Amino acid sequence: MPRFVVAILSLIWCFGAAPAFAQGPSGHHGQGHAENHDWYEKLKRPGSTASCCSGTKDGAEGDCRPTRAYQKDDGMWYALLGGRWVQVPPRAVLQTLAPDGNSHICANKSGTIFCFLGGSPKS
Repeated sequence: MPRFVVAILSLIWCFGAAPAFAQGPSGHHGQGHAENHDWYEKLKRPGSTASCCSGTKDGAEGDCRPTRAYQKDDGMWYALLGGRWVQVPPRAVLQTLAPDGNSHICANKSGTIFCFLGGSPKS
């Protein structure tokens, strides 16, 4: 195969495939829960003493996980949940940052959002 074809294919791979790997958490249920379980279990739903997290650390899928998110000019948060962008209800937004400074979401498999932590400033 000629060198220029190899070079072009390499560039296509670098600029085409690499961003797909670099997109970060997709908010899929259970993804990243075990790594953060210790501090997820301390989160409380806004205005309540109920936990945001009911998942377990080993083996079972947790309902809290890292996600990508952004905040619009009107203050509304949008987060990846199950691989699609959803509006985060204001009642679910916690007014604190995660230890890693990234965005995290706690939601059940049907998509009900219990808690959300926005990243610093956007993640």
